[in-house]
Amino acid sequence: MPRYIAFLRGINLGRRRIKMDDLRTHFCALGFTDVETFIASGNVLFDSPARSDAKLAAIIAAHLKETLGYEVDTFVRTRAELAAIAAFRPFAAADMDPPENTVHCGFLAAPLSVPQAQALTACHSDVDAFRVHGREYYWLCRRIKTHESKIWTSPALKAVKLPTSSMRNLTTIRKLAELFP
Repeated sequence: MPRYIAFLRGINLGRRRIKMDDLRTHFCALGFTDVETFIASGNVLFDSPARSDAKLAAIIAAHLKETLGYEVDTFVRTRAELAAIAAFRPFAAADMDPPENTVHCGFLAAPLSVPQAQALTACHSDVDAFRVHGREYYWLCRRIKTHESKIWTSPALKAVKLPTSSMRNLTTIRKLAELFP
């Protein structure tokens, strides 16, 4: 049976608090099996006979909205997709390897348009850089804590009008890929 991972946006932020046991119960109620969560930030591994990650994302999002009372943007990837994301090196080793630099991956429902992808990668500074690959974009934050970056409030990035996404640190993604061989 195919194994998937759902990346849920905004779980356990602000008033959107849910215990991981309860989140697993919601996924089991949908008929998914071998449901596991990884850290309390909306990473759910599960098995399903379904073959469409877009359909799975829609089913999960609808169920969570109905049961939790708020929208939960949901992004589903297969085992192979997660392995490829974990192995991908969007930036040069000189940027990816220093421990003071951080790389995040943003999960999208669909690939960005070519103009959006070009506009996003054009948003860079001495601290920040972006790359787009498939249904993901990657954000490099050099030398500072990510919350200190000013890139997300820049007019250029706001003009890109990125669709909803859910971001994870690339270190978390690699740990998930190890659990998801």
